[in-house]
Amino acid sequence: MKNAGLLIAFCAVGLLASRGASSQNASPAPDVAPYTMTMGDLMNTFIQPRHAKLGLAGHAHNWRLAAYALLELKEALTSIAKSKPRFSGMPVGELVDAALKTPFAAIDTAIKGQDSDKFAVAYAQLTDGCNACHATLDHPYVVIKVPDASAFPNQDFSPRQ
Repeated sequence: MKNAGLLIAFCAVGLLASRGASSQNASPAPDVAPYTMTMGDLMNTFIQPRHAKLGLAGHAHNWRLAAYALLELKEALTSIAKSKPRFSGMPVGELVDAALKTPFAAIDTAIKGQDSDKFAVAYAQLTDGCNACHATLDHPYVVIKVPDASAFPNQDFSPRQ
């Protein structure tokens, strides 16, 4: 049985190697441009899920996960501001700082104090800051809210030791 598994593994590696070699020899299509993510793509892919996970972790009193989600959210916004420094003629990094610096600090304090009430207030301020930024960028119809259910059925937000 072990030999059959090894044989399958070697065949798979050989198949992948041969596909890689043939794709390296193929000439690229001249009319195909690489896809560049739009601001909406970036927000939907990197920010909205992190915003939701932060809220869900705080609601579940999972302070370690909330701290991690806050860090991930901040890092994603920093990366987006670097990759798209301007959106609709506005400086993305400055908008993020103006809208979210105070709520981020309040969330951090609430997490460190493991204070559910302060977290809820600060998280609502964060959400309001997101919506204020959207309005500033002439996208007031993009309304973010505090999650009332998890969109992540494959993740347990309850605290672990």
